[in-house]
Amino acid sequence: MAPHSVHPRLSFAERDHETAELFEKLQHSSSTEESEQVVEHIVHLYLDLCTTMAGRYEGRGIEHDDLVQVARLALVKAVRRYEPGHAPSFAAYAVPTISGELKRWFRDRGWVVRPPRRLQELRVNLQSIRAQLEQELGATPSDTELAAAVGVSVEDVREVASAATGFRPLSLDCSPADDERPGLSAFLAADDEEMEAADDRVCLSEALTELDDDERELLLMRYVEGMTQREIGEARGVSQMQVSRTLRRITVRLHDQLVEHRDMGERMSTAS
Repeated sequence: MAPHSVHPRLSFAERDHETAELFEKLQHSSSTEESEQVVEHIVHLYLDLCTTMAGRYEGRGIEHDDLVQVARLALVKAVRRYEPGHAPSFAAYAVPTISGELKRWFRDRGWVVRPPRRLQELRVNLQSIRAQLEQELGATPSDTELAAAVGVSVEDVREVASAATGFRPLSLDCSPADDERPGLSAFLAADDEEMEAADDRVCLSEALTELDDDERELLLMRYVEGMTQREIGEARGVSQMQVSRTLRRITVRLHDQLVEHRDMGERMSTAS
């Protein structure tokens, strides 16, 4: 069946009247093919409604075509569920159905970084209250006024505002207008000494396993507990000179093993 054209000059009353006749015809259709043709006709009458409602959600991180598609699927669902006489008109039934589907789409798929459901629901509530307060106050309400109106803390309001950036978070690769300047990641990056030393710690841990218990205890006393060589000598019943020589012998062995490991890693990296 060829698509029905949408009549832009059709008034709301005329469309409601034609829709009512089509639903009457749908109830008395004698075949599946005829029913599908009537449903298609009704859908085409309200495609402009889908476009209009999808437009209300533009600029929030979802492509326009995706929003229109969600709205049209919701329209088809509304046509199949609608029961004449249970609403003032089909349009009055379709609008909240389409709106609900669009909101669910944003809730379930619109977030790049999804916040907890509590914040999502509070965000919707705050949007409604904010619009109401703007009408009453004639100005943008403060966080304190919003929190009082909704019955939550100011911290909750600010947490929602922060979570809202999850729709379209900034890319770490984005850069200022000047292409020669570094991206955002360059300004957020920081040196992490602990991370840089991670490989050394792993290698050192492996090297320490090759020492005997007495040697590991000596290193523990000197470099972890912070005891002086004289204190270690007194505790172990040996001279300070003996402690010094033993520590030097151990540290030289560890140093040689770490250097060997580093050189081996560089050779493997070059070979690959």
